[in-house]
Order: sequence, then structure tokens, then C-alpha cells
Amino acid sequence: MTARLKLRMFAHSWISDWNHGNAHFLRGLASELIRLGHDVRCYEETPSWSMLNLMKEGSEKAVDAVRLFWESFPSLDVRFFSNDQSFSRFAAEELREADVVLIHEWTAPEVVSTILSLKSKLGFCALFHDTHHRAYTCPQEIMRLPLHQFDGVLAFGEAIRRIYAEGFGIRRTWTFQEAADTQKFCPLRMEKDTDVLWVGNWGDEERTRELEEFLIGPASAMRDRNIAVHGVRYPAEARRKLSQAGIEYRGYLCNLKAPTTYAKAVLALHVPRRYYSNGLSGVPTIRMFESLACGTPLVCSPWTDKEELFRAGEDYVCAADGRAMEAEIRNLLRDDLARQQLASNGLETIQRRHTCAHRAVELLDICEELGR
Repeated sequence: MTARLKLRMFAHSWISDWNHGNAHFLRGLASELIRLGHDVRCYEETPSWSMLNLMKEGSEKAVDAVRLFWESFPSLDVRFFSNDQSFSRFAAEELREADVVLIHEWTAPEVVSTILSLKSKLGFCALFHDTHHRAYTCPQEIMRLPLHQFDGVLAFGEAIRRIYAEGFGIRRTWTFQEAADTQKFCPLRMEKDTDVLWVGNWGDEERTRELEEFLIGPASAMRDRNIAVHGVRYPAEARRKLSQAGIEYRGYLCNLKAPTTYAKAVLALHVPRRYYSNGLSGVPTIRMFESLACGTPLVCSPWTDKEELFRAGEDYVCAADGRAMEAEIRNLLRDDLARQQLASNGLETIQRRHTCAHRAVELLDICEELGR
């Protein structure tokens, strides 16, 4: 049995999930650690990029999202800091009795360096948490960080873990997948108002071709169906393409409202960024965990589950190209039994293997390996 730990977790933002999917998992992970009796504090820089962009959505949406966060996570102790000369004193006080400090990879490099400079003096262990593809696509950005001062790296995919172990020479690395916060994401009985749902962001042109082939193309051929998209960073040209295909663009969706949105959809799509379907095969998006946790039948663009997280063809259906995607969607929309079986299988796999409660136990096992 792991002793009660003082865990300190730094992330880009806990409050805002605008273009910040990592918040989904981190909130659930911290909540489960608290549920297990550990002393957890959560830190974010203010103002965060994600929060600034959330505010641009309009005061009503921003206030609603922030209010919903505090109502949904009353146990989270979120503390704010400024990335200036005051941070050194702030960190020294806050980390004085810490056992383990978890630093998410979107934390500013100067903040990371300040935290690590306190490690030997204060005696805590520090873990670097990577949930992105920069180690693969922009390794020079990751190498700006003093990685060898960490006690280990948590990587959300085996392919990324190998980059740290073999490419960066980090001695201690663990594959630490994301998961669904099943305290929030679970099946709900709602009247359907959408046939096909895609929840995800357009940003950075990382899956433009994929969305055109596996979303926009099939939708153009199914104008009799209600197909909708939630997400941000869709440029005017992308919104024009959605409109021409008959897709309803619904904009920003507060993640805590996603379970209701999934419940109103007949089926959902999973379209990973191209890096996760080629060089980083085996890494699903957080949306895959969440949609399956909601019991929503899922159809995926090409994605190889190298780590055998799910049961291909049983928990979800994979389409090889745009024409196959259209065919799979049409078949599932008219086959109630097939949808029910997919939904049941996917939900069972999530509940058995991929909840934030599972990951909290995995993290505590890692802390025990570190002597904590």
C-alpha cells in the first residue's frame, strides 16, 4: 500500500480546456489521486494561452465553462502563479514538503528550470509528462528542457517513450496512456439530434487532408443525414468547406458538456492527427477514450492500435479510405444491433482498462518504483 503522498502537478491550465485536451485527463487523474487519499495540488500559470482564447469565445461561454469546472471538480486545489521573478519564491514555498512533482510538457521552460533547481534542496522527485508529438516532430523544442534532471518521463505512447529512452538517453521512462474520466464520461439516455458527430480541433493543418477525406467527403454524399462538428481553430476556409458539405459547425464545446453531446449522437468519428496514424501509431486521442466511455459507437479513420489498447473491429470500426468511411457510416446508421454491440464492447473495454482510476494506480506504482 502506497503511503499518503504529497503530489504537486503543473499543467498549462486546469480551468480552461480551449484547444487543451490534456486538461480532460489531468483533471480526472488528479481527482482520482485525491479520492485515493493523497494530498494533491494543481498549478497553472496565469494568464494561460488557453484561458485567454476561451475568453475570446465571449464572456458568457467563458464564465459558463469556468463555473462548470469549479462545480464539477470541487476537490481540486488549483493554485495560480506568474511566470516572473516571483515564481522562484512561490515554488520554494509550495514545493517545500512535496514528495513528487509532475510537470506537464506544456509548462514554460523557465518554470521547469526553476522547479528542477529546487529538487536537490527540497528532496522531491520530478516526473516529466509528455502527451504530445513534439518529441517526434520538433525534438529541438523538447531538448531545450533539462530532461536529465528529471527522475523519469511519462509518455502517452510506447513510440514516444522510446524516443525519450533511445533518442534522448533518459534512463527511466514509462508508457503512461491517457484515459477517460468515467466520473464525468458515462452513457446518458438522451433523445438523438445528430446522426454523425466529430468533436475535435482543426488547428495547425495536422489533419486537414484526413478531415477532408474522412469527414467532409462522406458528409457531402450523405446530405440527408445530420452531421455536426464541434471544435476550435477552424479557419474561414475550413468552415466554408464544412458548410458546402452540409455539415453543421457548432464551435467550441466545453469538455464537461461533451457527455451530453455524445449522448445525443447516433455515432461518432475518430480522426487522429496524421502523426498518430504513421510514425506514432498506437496513440489514440483523448476523444476516443471519452466517446467510448459515453457508449457512443465509433468509426475511425486509419489508425493502428499497436499497443492493443482496444479490440479492433469490436470496440470500434476502422475505415481504410473515404469511400469505406461513407459505407461504414451508412451501414451503422441503419443497423441498430451493430451499433449497440459496438457501444457495449467499447464501454466494457474502457471500464475494464482505461479509466482515470486505472491511471492513478499506475502513477502510484511508478512513485513506489522511485522510492516514494
